Amino acid sequence: MPQTDIPFLTLEVQGFKRKLTFENLKTIQLFLKSIKQAKRIISDFQPDVVLGTGGYVSGAVVYAAAKLGVPTVVHEQNSVPGITNKFLARYVDKIGLAFSDASQYFPKNKTILVGNPRAQEVVGMQPSDVLHKFDLDPAKKTVLIFGGSQGALKVNQAVVAAIPEFAKKDYQVLYASGERYYEEINESIGMNKDAFTNISIQPYIKNMTEVMVNCDLLVGRAGATSIAEFTGLGLPAVLIPSPYVTNDHQTKNARSLVKEGAAKMLQDDELTAENLVATVDEIMEDEALLQQMIEQTKKQGIPDASKRLYQFIQTII
Repeated sequence: MPQTDIPFLTLEVQGFKRKLTFENLKTIQLFLKSIKQAKRIISDFQPDVVLGTGGYVSGAVVYAAAKLGVPTVVHEQNSVPGITNKFLARYVDKIGLAFSDASQYFPKNKTILVGNPRAQEVVGMQPSDVLHKFDLDPAKKTVLIFGGSQGALKVNQAVVAAIPEFAKKDYQVLYASGERYYEEINESIGMNKDAFTNISIQPYIKNMTEVMVNCDLLVGRAGATSIAEFTGLGLPAVLIPSPYVTNDHQTKNARSLVKEGAAKMLQDDELTAENLVATVDEIMEDEALLQQMIEQTKKQGIPDASKRLYQFIQTII
């Protein structure tokens, strides 16, 4: 936000620790203080509606708005809600869902499936020759692997160990390792990297969705934004949920897609080079399965999510 021209105000808040600690007393104090501050800001600004997207940072503002009688909406991006949205559910007017599975946690008369607005941003993107930038052939089938912007240690270990097997395949692999692991991976591969002509390892991919639309399979985490992007593009996935997130929501996100035949899942603690290669091969070497997963992935994407959310908000203004 500081890099934009959009005016903004800040509140001092923090999240609850998931264990008994005096730090949680401070969390409550900051929350109560932030509600008072938010009420003053909202009264001055006089918004038509207040939208919260989950996380403790939105709790005080949405709660304050609801208490002031301002129309309020929360958007739950995961298949299982966090503490903040569960708390806010009784106070807000409407709740928009990105996953239908999340409906069981909220009052039915308030909820509607709208999808994730990020999906609408990527729908309609067309293939290009962007893979040339990574010394790969745009005409070949391509597997994109990444563990998030910072990378993921367990994913990196499995991919590095799998590289000799991936190097034998007819498909090619584009791997974004994360900048903090890139040098270590280069060192571990050493002189062999020039022999792996169908594999490109990058520290970071800036234009990720542009790359996604030119790939045939994604291997990565199961965060809400990533899922919105690859379902919006109709890109099937092998999902490796992060075990370090609240309520293990990435596993639940992944299961929602696995259930519909849009993805396969490998748990972080069971990830090895062997089962990574086997799972990728299962999809990439079976054209019928790949096409089936593409169709199921498209069905899970909601390409007009932004429009749906906007129209949903309009109903309470």
